[in-house]
Order: sequence, then structure tokens, then C-alpha cells
Amino acid sequence: MILLTVLFLCIISTYSASVKGHNTGPRINNDKLYKFAYSTEVLINRVKGSPEDSAGYRISSGVDVNLVWRNPNNDDDQLIKITIKDVKIENVNERPAAKNIFKGKHTENIIGKEYLSALQRPIVLQWSRGKVKNFYSYKNEPAVIQNLKRGLASLFQIQLHSGAAKEVDVSGKCNVTYNARKSQVTKIKALGTCEIEKTAFTSHNELLDVSTKATSATIYVLEDSFITSVRAEENHVLSLNFRQTTDAKIVSKQKLELKSTEAGPRVIAGKQVASVIKTLDSSYVAVPLVAEPVKTECKNCPSISEHWQAIRKQLEPENLSKAEATRSFLSFIQNLRKATKEEILQILRSERNAVLPQLVDAVTSAQTPASLEAVLEFLDFKNGSSSVLQERFLYACGFASHPNELLLKSLINRLQGQIGNSEIRETVTIIIGALIKKLCDRGGCKLPAVVRAQKLILEGLGKAKKEEEVKMYLMAVKNALLPEAIPLLLKYAESGDGPISNIAATALQRYDISFITSEVKETMNRIYHQNDKIYEKTIRTTAAAIIFSSNPSYMEVKNLLLSIGELPLEMNKYMLSLVQDILHFEMPASKMIREVLKDMVVHNYDRFSKTGSSSAYSGYVTRGPDVSSTYSLDILYSGSGILRRSNLNIFLFNKKAQLHASQVVIEAQGLESIIAASADEGEENLESFAGMSAILFDVQLRPVTFFQGYGDLMSKMFSATGEPINVVKGLILLTDYSQVLQLQSGLQASAGFQGGLSIDISGGMEFSLWYRESKTSVKNRGALVVVGNIIVDSFFVKAGMETSFETETTLDFISTVQFSEYPFLVCMQMDKIESPFRQYVTKYESLPSGKRYTSRKGKVKLLAAVLELWWCSQV
Repeated sequence: MILLTVLFLCIISTYSASVKGHNTGPRINNDKLYKFAYSTEVLINRVKGSPEDSAGYRISSGVDVNLVWRNPNNDDDQLIKITIKDVKIENVNERPAAKNIFKGKHTENIIGKEYLSALQRPIVLQWSRGKVKNFYSYKNEPAVIQNLKRGLASLFQIQLHSGAAKEVDVSGKCNVTYNARKSQVTKIKALGTCEIEKTAFTSHNELLDVSTKATSATIYVLEDSFITSVRAEENHVLSLNFRQTTDAKIVSKQKLELKSTEAGPRVIAGKQVASVIKTLDSSYVAVPLVAEPVKTECKNCPSISEHWQAIRKQLEPENLSKAEATRSFLSFIQNLRKATKEEILQILRSERNAVLPQLVDAVTSAQTPASLEAVLEFLDFKNGSSSVLQERFLYACGFASHPNELLLKSLINRLQGQIGNSEIRETVTIIIGALIKKLCDRGGCKLPAVVRAQKLILEGLGKAKKEEEVKMYLMAVKNALLPEAIPLLLKYAESGDGPISNIAATALQRYDISFITSEVKETMNRIYHQNDKIYEKTIRTTAAAIIFSSNPSYMEVKNLLLSIGELPLEMNKYMLSLVQDILHFEMPASKMIREVLKDMVVHNYDRFSKTGSSSAYSGYVTRGPDVSSTYSLDILYSGSGILRRSNLNIFLFNKKAQLHASQVVIEAQGLESIIAASADEGEENLESFAGMSAILFDVQLRPVTFFQGYGDLMSKMFSATGEPINVVKGLILLTDYSQVLQLQSGLQASAGFQGGLSIDISGGMEFSLWYRESKTSVKNRGALVVVGNIIVDSFFVKAGMETSFETETTLDFISTVQFSEYPFLVCMQMDKIESPFRQYVTKYESLPSGKRYTSRKGKVKLLAAVLELWWCSQV
């Protein structure tokens, strides 16, 4: 019995000790001075770069810690004073004297007397059970100095038992997990959960954006319930989604080690924290432990006008296909984001016509309130003669990387105001549709301006009477992809009214498969099989494509395949080619097609041996671990051998996202009279027409008309120069990522990735009655540049890295029909020539005095012509 009693008392004692341990924290002894060695360092490099090649610096110092006050009613409630002294700034890695910017520099000369004095003024923490309840410092200290002190103070945020908690430190309010064992405590901080004021934006499409990964771990070693050493490491990895070798890594380390203990100042008696703080120093104030934003100022940087004068030559029209033009565009955007409305207006008003369109591209792409106000004040939408600048502004709005409600509201106001050019009014409406989609994708569907814009487009489409108005609103819906618009699109697709029907069907084709309901598929089947009326080949083939891409049933596929052989000659060949392409490229419908082809009634030689020149096929432009690119080329001819439609698409995709990079569609109709041929069924009364439509980076652009009507056709034929008509030309901001990363050392890192594209897409149709030949051409020219910048700027020393790559590319497509004799000869050529590819990495460290260390490495290679097709056939 006595033994049981003793055992019970032992258990109770052990339990009590455990509970006591769980409810106490580290303590500091009275009248002692604890002398620590402290260092914090930051390293910037590529992810796979060696530490020795990193850019960065180390700040080291001594740290004195002593007890100021202990709560007489609670031994775990303490005030401790922390003083930084003997500050040094040095390289993290050993460097030769010539490459060491700190060589021969005293700390005071580097930091500055005022900053050094502020850094060495002591701070006081109210430390209760290991948690920092209050942080006391001095008013109006420089933010960067105050943050460094916060970084040191945050190391004293500790918990002596295992478990999860929500904790406030220099990084913000974060979720942390503690693992305590014996004399060691490990803290893992989930940096992604930290609540802190952020100034950041990302690209609209995930494929063009930047992926980030952040980790943080701190290891505490304790002896006699007090900290003897702390080691903390934080890693931030950033990589471009479509090229993950374009990356960066920031490593931030802190180290605090107890070196000695000696007699220290006596504690202050008192019951209230406030009175003790006042006794200690009346200048102390309680400030948040969370870091405050640091405003950086660029010293000796050129003004916005000086910058423009330095780069304007690169942005002349003849230089736009060069990478240097895109690089200049990106750098100018960064400067524009710091400029005032008045500064931007001054440049716009002083510039001449040749480079004004490129300047408008840059100003609009800056996407600041000042740049938007400036460009809207500069452009006069009532003036119909300045449509080039207005259109460049509108397209830059459509491609906006992070559009906001203000931009959409501005375009709605312009649309409801006076516009002097009908084509600009059409473009405004179409781009409003693109902005609706982008804002809705980011959860902004219920924003007042978005609701207003949706109502404007849907009501406009419902009330439109004129053909041009109907087409305009259909194009806007094609961009907005509003689910509420599907019934209207079905109505117009089935109406059978030529271009309107075609636009409505191609709009439906852009919707996600989840919106292609049984009602939509039934309508597409009626159109394709012509259950109620005769339709043009172009809309019938679009209907077939929608059915094939929307999980078709066995009977839907069987009926489509059974129709081959009963269709007009070239449509037979097109459908056959489409089916073969689906099978070859293993598209989702391929399994069902193979199932249907087991039926010999469907799969027979007569059906699958149809001749013609129409075709549909797909292939890879590039295949890689980060991103792949595919092309699809559909060509549909009329029975007389004249081009009816060519459709060239390029898609980019990875495991997480897809981007419709470009689509160029050339359509022609009613041209049989030129060669005295007969039109196909249902197309006998079509007006002579040829035009081009383009989608660029998921944005439908305003279609371009080559000619309309027989009179216009003949006029263009006799006055044609052979030069292609421009569809879109300009500078586009593709990737736009900016983030300020608060490091737990107190330093701040700014990370930015910008990707720009200079693009020139043009196309044309030529007819020669003399040579009895027609030619269709699509030319794509472009230069892509991506620049990533990582900077850690503490005002007194700056370290950073720039990683970039650039390439210039060309993709041409030419289709020729010779009708001098029968059968007609149809030839097609598509090629992508060799492209230069250049990549650079620059690392640097610099002091305000101008002393600088720079390391630059580069690699240049030629990308092979991965795509080259050439074939001819007779019709």
C-alpha cells in the first residue's frame, strides 16, 4: 500500500512537472549580462548555382541581452533589453580584394553614421513564456533599421513544447509548428500562411506566371531553460512556369550564439510594464513586431524622359522584330510605373508618329492609375483619324496582365461616349469582353463594373438588328465566354445567316467542355446533318469539331463517320482528315472513334478513300518538361479548288494550364465566278468576300476585311501590291510578376519577372488572272524576352541577380492554288526558320558610393527549324 502511494505521488509529480513545463518559457537570470554573437546573411543565386557563386552579404555583430524587469506576480513575464554592437558588413564568400566591395571600408562609412547609431540603440521586449508580447523601440527610426531589429527580436519567439500555433513575428502572423525534444526545439514556419501587407501582382495566365516555394526552419538549443544558440534558415525559390530553368533562389540565414555571461545591471523594481519602460527611457514606444514596408529610392537613375530618349531608337518600327526592342519595352515599363501622369503626358505629346504606337503600348502596359489617366487624356476617341493609336491602346488593354475594375469602367465610359470611328467602337466592345473574362477568372464577376459590362453586352446582343452590330457583340461574347450567352449563341448559330452563324459557332467552340450541354450538342448535330436547312461548309465543319471535342456518344460519332462519302467533295476530304488527325494525335475522342470503326459498315474502303486537297492535322512545335506547344492547321477548299477557310492555331500547355497562343483564320467565299466555276450546294448566292480573324493569347481581335463585294474584289485585284495586310502589330506584356518578400532577418527582397513580346502578324490573299493563280499567306514575326530581377536592398548595400533569355522567331504559312488547267494544283508551305536563343545571368553587389562587383555569364545557341512542311496535290 505504501509502495502504491509512493508510485501515485511520483506520477502526480511527473504530470505536474510536465504541465509546468508546458506553461513556462525560457527565463533570463537577474543581474546577468548575456553576450551573444549574431550574424544574418543573404544569398541570391540560381536554384542549381553553387553557393560560392552567389551574390549577397553578411551583417554580423555582438548582441548584449539582460533582464530589465520581472513581474513580481509571474516569473515568466519579463522585460529584456537587447543591444546590437560592433557591427560589421562583409562578403559571405571569400573574394579577391579586387572583387570585394567591402575591402578597406569601415562600417560607419558603409552604413552611415545616422543609420549605425540607430541600429545600435537598444530595444526592449516584453517576453512572456517565450512569446514576444510587446516590442519597444524608438520613434521615427529608418524602416530598414527597425526591421533588422525586428528580425533579431523574432528569434526570441519560442515555445518549449511541441504543437502548432499562430505566431506574430517580423514575417507577419504565421502558422508555426514546434517540435521539442530534450534541450532542442525546432520551429517550422509556413511562410505561405503569413498575414502581412503585400504589394504584389501576378500574370493572368498561370502558364505565363511564376511559381514560388518558400521554407523556413529555426533550431533552438537551450541550457537551464535559456537559449544558448539559434540557427534559422529561410529559402525562397522562384521559377518561370513555361521555362523553369529561368529561376532564382534567395537564402536568408540567421545565427545567434551565446559566447559568455557576466555580471550585468540590476533589474528595475515595479509592478506595471508601462512605468518600468518609462523609467528605462521615456522615448521608448511600443511598435508592431511585424515588418513595415520599406520605400526604395533609385539614386542617380535617369528621369522618365531621359530613359525614353535612350531607348526610342530601338522602338522604331523597323526594329520591332529584334529582341532589343522588347528588352527596351520592358525596362521602360518599370520606369513608367514610378512616373506621374504629367511626366507621361509630356512624353506622349512631344513624340512623333513613327514611335507613338510603341509608346502607347508601353504606357498602357504599365497599368498604373497615372498611366491610364495620361493615355486616356492623350487619346481623342472623337477623332476618327487617330484610330491606329486608339487600337493599340485597346489591344494593350485586352492583353493586360492584371487588369482592374478601373480599366474596365474607363472602357465602358468610352463606349457610351462619342467615338469617331466605327471600327474603334467595335474594338472597344470586343476588348470589354476580354476584360470581363479576365476579371471573372480572378473572382471579380460580381464587381459593379463587370456586372454592368455583362449587361451591356448581353442586352446589346439581344437587341441588335444590324448585321454589323450583331457580329460586334458576338465577338465580345467570344472573348467574355459568359455562360448566360449560350442560348443566344445557339440561336444565332442555327439561324444560318453566313458570317453571323459562323461567329456564333466558333464562340461556342471556345467554351470549356463543361458548358457544352446536351442542348448544345443537339444543335450542333442539327447544323452538321442539315436536319432543318442547308448550311455552309465552314459552319458544318465547326459543328463537327465541337461534337468531337465534347465527349461524343457512340451514335454521334457513328453518324458523323457515316456522313463521309455523302458530303461535298472537299468536305468529305476535310472530315476524313479531321478523323485521322484525332486518331493520330490521340485526342479524347479517339477511343470512341476506334470503337465505332470496329463496325465494317462505317469502316470501309469506299468511305475512307475520298480524294481532295482539304486537310486537318496537328503536331508538336516543341515538347519539353516545362511546356509543350502544338499547332493545328485546317484547310478547307471549295469544290472548285478555291480556298474557303484556313485556320492555323498554336497552343501552349503544361500539366496545370493551357494558353491559346494564336489563331489566324483566313476565310473566302463567292470567288468561283473568277474562274467560271460552280459554287457548292448552299453557297450559290454568297457575296464575294475575303478576310482574316485572329486570336492572340486568348483574346479575340477585331477581324480584318481584305475585300467585300465583287466591285471591291476587282478593284483590289488590279491595285494590289502583293504586300500582306497587318492584323496585329505591337509590343505585348506577357509575364508580369512582382512580389516583395519579407525575410525573417528583417531584410526585404523584391522579386520581379517580366516577359515581353514584339509581334507582327499579317496575312493576305492575292489573285492573278494573268497567271491563273491565287495565293494565301500568313506571316508571324516575333521577339520574346523574359527578364527576372531579384534584389535585396538595405539602402547601405545592395545585392541582386538578373536572369534573362531572349529569342527571335519567324513562322510562315503559304497556300497556292494554280487553276490554269484542270485538275487544279494546290500547294502548301509552312516553315519555322532557325531562331537565335540567348540567355544571360548577371549577379552584382554595390554600395551607394558607386563601388560595385558584377559577374555576368551568357550562352548563345541556334534553335533548329523544328517545323517545316511542304506538299502539293491536284484537285
